[in-house]
Amino acid sequence: MGQGGEPRRAQAYDGELGAAVARAQDGDESAFAVVYRIVQPGLLGYLRGIVGDDAEDVASDAWLEIARDLGRFKGDGAGFRGWTATIARHRALDHLRRLRVRPRASALEQDVLDLPGPHDTHDQVVESLSTERALDLVRGLPPDQAEAVLLRVVVGLDGPAAARVLGKRPGAVRTAAHRGLKRLARQLGVEGVTDDGPRTLGESK
Repeated sequence: MGQGGEPRRAQAYDGELGAAVARAQDGDESAFAVVYRIVQPGLLGYLRGIVGDDAEDVASDAWLEIARDLGRFKGDGAGFRGWTATIARHRALDHLRRLRVRPRASALEQDVLDLPGPHDTHDQVVESLSTERALDLVRGLPPDQAEAVLLRVVVGLDGPAAARVLGKRPGAVRTAAHRGLKRLARQLGVEGVTDDGPRTLGESK
């Protein structure tokens, strides 16, 4: 597992992602398809947690902006995931403003939970969840906790990167994510949540 709680699958793809981004910036359309394949699942899961059933439409708007501004991006694979999450969040907030609805954790579907990770307390939380139960519990989290959990676990950002997306201090994001996971653990009767911060939601069964 990477530092700062980054899920191992996202970390494993960062090298491939960074290389694909560089090729896409040089005009390689097939490389852009690779970028999309790697980034889209986490990005869509994050947006589902903010805008619910409108996630596909918001993701489409985000990808139009990503493609348009791709040449301006500078950084590695991990940085690219943070950059795309920031764009997606702005599009989601614009969407919610149009609807005059506050950001909320409105949906978290099974594919959001299909993330590999070590067997720790947070794995136990998710392993105890059915899809319907997960929807109910995550929807019940305070918005700041839900979004922090989504960025850390679904998008795979580390604390500082998630903080940049949210415009908050890393410690505040780390705390919000941990509190969200701890609340889920309490509701599920999972013991042993520590103050080491969020790691990963693990594999769903």
